[in-house]
Amino acid sequence: MASAITTLAADTPTLSAANTGFMLICSALVMLMTPGLAFFYGGMVRVKSSLNMLMMSFISLGIVTILWVLYGFSLAFGADSGSLIGWTSDYVGLSGIGVTELWDGYTIPVYVFAVFQLMFAVITPALISGALADRVKFGAWALFITLWVTVVYFPVAHWVWGAGGWLFELGVIDFAGGTAVHINAGAAALGVILVIGKRVGFKKDPMRPHSLPLVMLGAGLLWFGWFGFNAGSWLGNDDGVGAVMFLNTQVATAAAMLAWLGYEKLRHGSFTTLGAASGAVAGLVAITPSGGSCSPLGAIAIGAIAGVVCAMAVGLKYKFGYDDSLDVVGVHLVGGVIGSLLVGLFATGGVQSDAAGLFYGGGLEQLGKQAVGVFSVLAYSLVASAVLALLLDKTIGMRVPEDDEVSGIDQVEHAETAYDFSGAGGGSSSRSTAVPAPVAAASKKVDA
Repeated sequence: MASAITTLAADTPTLSAANTGFMLICSALVMLMTPGLAFFYGGMVRVKSSLNMLMMSFISLGIVTILWVLYGFSLAFGADSGSLIGWTSDYVGLSGIGVTELWDGYTIPVYVFAVFQLMFAVITPALISGALADRVKFGAWALFITLWVTVVYFPVAHWVWGAGGWLFELGVIDFAGGTAVHINAGAAALGVILVIGKRVGFKKDPMRPHSLPLVMLGAGLLWFGWFGFNAGSWLGNDDGVGAVMFLNTQVATAAAMLAWLGYEKLRHGSFTTLGAASGAVAGLVAITPSGGSCSPLGAIAIGAIAGVVCAMAVGLKYKFGYDDSLDVVGVHLVGGVIGSLLVGLFATGGVQSDAAGLFYGGGLEQLGKQAVGVFSVLAYSLVASAVLALLLDKTIGMRVPEDDEVSGIDQVEHAETAYDFSGAGGGSSSRSTAVPAPVAAASKKVDA
């Protein structure tokens, strides 16, 4: 009896100060990704839309944080109901949780897990905003975020990560958000742009990035923060899997950047900074679901495949006529699909779980499970997001008037401009109010 009690006590998780501190740092890193995304997107748009693009990401930090505390955490990670949604009354308002109460089976407090997952919930709708640049009312966007995270993100997070969620129980592997974050956001972006339509001048006017240095800064912040996003998703377990994920994140991102640049050089004759930044993000997206189940060599393959396929995919909008302003569909949807499906090929069966992919003797079983996860999330998010956008468009209107879009959404929606062009040391009043052409005329967008 004494030995049994001793064993039981040894198996009971206790609060780990090291894991708690690590997860708080990871949470801060993931929070930094949203401002990084704002810079990444903000540099890619024309100067007259740059502040609006920044704000479309920043507002998510405010809205989603409050909703997460009120009911989002309960919907996503509460007790399962029908494998579709969660709910635990103690999680409502995060008011019934003890300060030292541990998250289920782990050595970190519930509060720490809640704040880590909050940062995932914040950045996911912000990712959608890149597809809608130049043309959406800011108030309508804020209301869309509120509805979308409630109807789409919180339930899908439960499907994928919540105990009892149907994709979780099926055995779909999504280490850090290939389905719940990237496919979810990419499909939502496609659904919304099919409703609201194209920008004025799409395929006719040059719509070059106004500040490639901002794009590179944003990409660098995303890359840095993504280590918390990915490695932190193992929740500090002391078994080495988080370290594998950290390494694979770096490896796949490097491979994807090089692959994108190689494709770009062969196709367009140049190595562009925008291509380097976009390739890096494509690699980060693809390794997010798969990096905990593959080897570093597998990570190189996954990154290289994502880099080339996503570089090809960003040009599809010109072929099919949907206006995905900043290639959210081409990078996040396509990259998320690639990374999630390739788990079924490259999973070694010896890292995150014992599920092995086709190349490691596991047959097609895991690939089939991954396909179910990919296409169920894609379909649900696409349809639900389009319905929400249509509802808002028919009631309050999603788009700014055409004249306001042409003149610049920053001044109309925010009463500000990103840059003060009034020349230092004085000048004529006409010069002080003029807005020059974007300064990045020499830059070239891939497949534009």
